[in-house]
Amino acid sequence: MSLARASHLTRRGILAAGGALGLGAVLAACGDDDAKSGGSGDGTASAKSGPWSFKDDRGKTVELDKVPADIVAFTGVGAALHDYGIQVKGVFGPTKTSDGKPDVQAGDMDVSKVTILGNVWGSFNVEKYAALAPDVLISTTFDAAGTLWYVPEESADKIAKLAPSVAVSAYDRKLDVALGRMLELAESLGADVKASKVTEAKKRFDDAAARLRAAAKARPEIKVLAGSASDQLFYVSGTNLSLDLEYFKSLGVNFVEPPEKAKAEGGGWFESLSWENVDKYPADIIMMDDRSSTIQPADITEGTWKKLPAVKAGQVIPRSPEPILSYDKCVPLLENLAEALEKAKKVG
Repeated sequence: MSLARASHLTRRGILAAGGALGLGAVLAACGDDDAKSGGSGDGTASAKSGPWSFKDDRGKTVELDKVPADIVAFTGVGAALHDYGIQVKGVFGPTKTSDGKPDVQAGDMDVSKVTILGNVWGSFNVEKYAALAPDVLISTTFDAAGTLWYVPEESADKIAKLAPSVAVSAYDRKLDVALGRMLELAESLGADVKASKVTEAKKRFDDAAARLRAAAKARPEIKVLAGSASDQLFYVSGTNLSLDLEYFKSLGVNFVEPPEKAKAEGGGWFESLSWENVDKYPADIIMMDDRSSTIQPADITEGTWKKLPAVKAGQVIPRSPEPILSYDKCVPLLENLAEALEKAKKVG
């Protein structure tokens, strides 16, 4: 990763979403800036008629004469809305990997049917956005100021003039709260939240949460570390501010917590460790950032990593620091951690 390239990113952009999220923004910025279109969507398939209003998590209310049909969204938001039957027209954020396959954050969206306005951090084609004549832009936010995630700071004013925006907060709240808000938004856009697909996914989520709570209660001695890898550093995330980790902790999971002093350089989200010091915190299970912008466990060549007890025991599982906020996509996150706790050996 080019440090000179990374230095051009704002501190907010690098650290806003915390720990591994901030790392992902840096690494993505060092990738491909191509923002070619992946096609055009058909808008919201199940949009209702009549006036529409929605009060977002910034406290801002958007009011329109009709329910938005031409929606542009951050990729992860588009993926969540897709699970509720709402098709977005355009996306921005990690959508395709370098080999052209759907990014993990695209979920089940058909990425050939959406216009891709930008695939990496800092990339957003304003001209293509205007051409879509969007009714609304929807993104998440990872800071108290309500900054729209993956909307470049340098073009934010131009983008804001083209359509109203809606923000769903992923900042300093638990996963279940954010899931509820996304469901409310989807319903306002015409989703049938009483459909069996939705209600069954919600039940599976609740069941998975109960399973994780039981596993955590039965295995309080098992220590879990949330990490993320770059070529130069290993990042250890604290639970504070991270919506998935805060939720897992509330269910009883015993996490490694870097001291506040150590996290200060990471904006209060994470501690940066050299690969020589990757063994600083004993852990029985390691959850690793699963996004394509980070180095995946199978590709880590550092000898210090391979010597970690959890790694040698095969007790490394994926983590989604930017989870797709639909119940369907979040069920595996709970089930994977629950299973890991149930089967874990005390090695840390």
